[in-house]
Amino acid sequence: MNSFSIIIPVLNEQHNIPLLYNEIIKNNVHNKINHIIFVDDFSNDLSVKNIKELINKDKKVKLIQNNKNFGQSYSISRGVNFCEDNTVITIDADLQNNTKDILKLIELYNKNKDIFLIGGLRLNRKDTFTKKITSRIANNIRQYILSDNCSDTGCALKVFDKDTFLKFPYFDGIHRFLPALFKGYGKKTLFIPVDHRLRIHGFSKYGTFKRLFKGILDLYKVYNLIKNSKKND
Repeated sequence: MNSFSIIIPVLNEQHNIPLLYNEIIKNNVHNKINHIIFVDDFSNDLSVKNIKELINKDKKVKLIQNNKNFGQSYSISRGVNFCEDNTVITIDADLQNNTKDILKLIELYNKNKDIFLIGGLRLNRKDTFTKKITSRIANNIRQYILSDNCSDTGCALKVFDKDTFLKFPYFDGIHRFLPALFKGYGKKTLFIPVDHRLRIHGFSKYGTFKRLFKGILDLYKVYNLIKNSKKND
């Protein structure tokens, strides 16, 4: 039996947090999950205050606070380790992902017992040209080297098996390589088109070209992780 928790990494998203929570309620996602776990990555705005207000009215809402800015991978990994359910849903706090798509992921995941990760594909991205072109370059290189069959590994909207995730050695940037790692460790994956929206509040916290070059360096690490896991089978 699958049980679900949503993990939401947060960095200075004070305006989006109440809106995201309201969407989760409005779109009937709240009834499908056991916990909503916000992981705050040392925000310096009112993000934590707003999350604590949600906690006061909803026992499903949980908060983890990083004592410094560690990044998205660390925040997601911390949330997964904290999570009590066997299945994890990840989504960004910036509202660019549509919470309606969570229902599609849950339905497909429950129907396909042999699938261990389902990810979203942002086919009509509402991002800057620079962000889209660097993402396309990184995706093409990654697919060529790792053959992960995922054209948009950067989409935050995913549902996956917690125990499989916990088998992967942690590294900064791991969240961008989950499709490759799941497939490399012999677990079936599936990818479906999802909605993508303009960011209304706040701004992207992660540099584009810096992230591109770091991602390319991480390819070597992931390639070796997968290679070594197959040797040990």
